Amino acid sequence: MAKKSLIIKSQKPQKYVTRQYNRCKVCGRPRGYLRKFELCRLCFRKFASEGLIPGVTKSSW
Repeated sequence: MAKKSLIIKSQKPQKYVTRQYNRCKVCGRPRGYLRKFELCRLCFRKFASEGLIPGVTKSSW
């Protein structure tokens, strides 16, 4: 889990647009962020394996 203070800090409007950065909507992780789903890679994998993200399936070949 990310620090609560950093999550709140990232939600405030920044003075300059370039200072904004993305965080996972579930856990607040700043790295490994997938823009399309607004989740980090860890939460994405967890939700996809549980079938909570529509249209996403685990690949196998």
